[in-house]
Amino acid sequence: MESESLTIKGLILPTSLVVGGFLVGLIFDRIILTKLRKIAARTKWVGDEVVIAGLRGVIILWFTIAGVYGALQIIPISPKMLDVCQKILLVIVIFSVTIVLAKIAAGFVEAYSRRAKGALPSTTIFMNLTRLVVFAIGILIILQSLGISITPLITALGIGGLAVALALQDTLSNLFAGVQVLISRQVKPGDYIKLESGEKGYVTDISWRNTTIRALPNNMVVIPNSKLASTIITNYYQPVQEMSVLVQVGVSYDSDLRKVEKVTIEVAKEVMNEVEGAVPEFEPFIRYHTFSDFSINFTVIIRSKEFVSQYLIKHEFIKRLHERYKREGIEIPFPIRTVYMKEKKKNGAL
Repeated sequence: MESESLTIKGLILPTSLVVGGFLVGLIFDRIILTKLRKIAARTKWVGDEVVIAGLRGVIILWFTIAGVYGALQIIPISPKMLDVCQKILLVIVIFSVTIVLAKIAAGFVEAYSRRAKGALPSTTIFMNLTRLVVFAIGILIILQSLGISITPLITALGIGGLAVALALQDTLSNLFAGVQVLISRQVKPGDYIKLESGEKGYVTDISWRNTTIRALPNNMVVIPNSKLASTIITNYYQPVQEMSVLVQVGVSYDSDLRKVEKVTIEVAKEVMNEVEGAVPEFEPFIRYHTFSDFSINFTVIIRSKEFVSQYLIKHEFIKRLHERYKREGIEIPFPIRTVYMKEKKKNGAL
């Protein structure tokens, strides 16, 4: 009975250290980090927010591990078992630090890409590569801390790299194609593009394997990066988002072409100034180009701020131009076909 009492007393302090470490970590995580996050939100530098976000949740683990480490120094266990437990705690600490550093590094990459627009597109491929590098370094540190020599491992990885490259040929092809597309800056997230095969939409992300495009009907188109790098792409956001909108119009041969030009440009200017997505400072113009079968055709050149804006601009322009032509007496002809009928004679001859 007395020995059991001594055993219980001997476990009180180690248990208190573990529970105390957990509670201190919980207080630090829920109270101190929350206050630090509010302070960081008021600063201009985004790095402090990235660091605080990376530490979220891990502080509890670290304080708990500190409590467990303190408890191990008190509990009467064999030196060999103590060494094994300490190594396990060391591995957990290094791995958790690696996770935190990976989060912080990826957060800095994302923050830098948002701040320096165009310098580094904010895509998962760069963030994943950053995490991969940090995790690789962390694993090597863990192996080294356990007394495992990493030199033979690096040599083995170098020899096996060729076999891995051959086995993952398609995956590596997509990976390097995605990096090449991003570095060339010909396509980046947010751009509206059209592929040679006809698919078009907004680029939402370029991952390590695929590029995702959101089409206007809100469907997702997934394209392997290797296909994207080898196909012909029309990027409607390069070199600028503004683009010319061409509208084809035809008027009758009896029309006064000077008046038609004047009226058409007036309507186009009205649309440029009043319709959302148009470019008010742009001066519309027209160009006659064809004597067709039943009309004189010309092209009206107006301008939109981006590709999708052209649909509303065309809609308003055609509606207002049709109404104005009616008031001005300008005819928009439609195809006319004249049919000549011949009667047959009674004997069947024409």
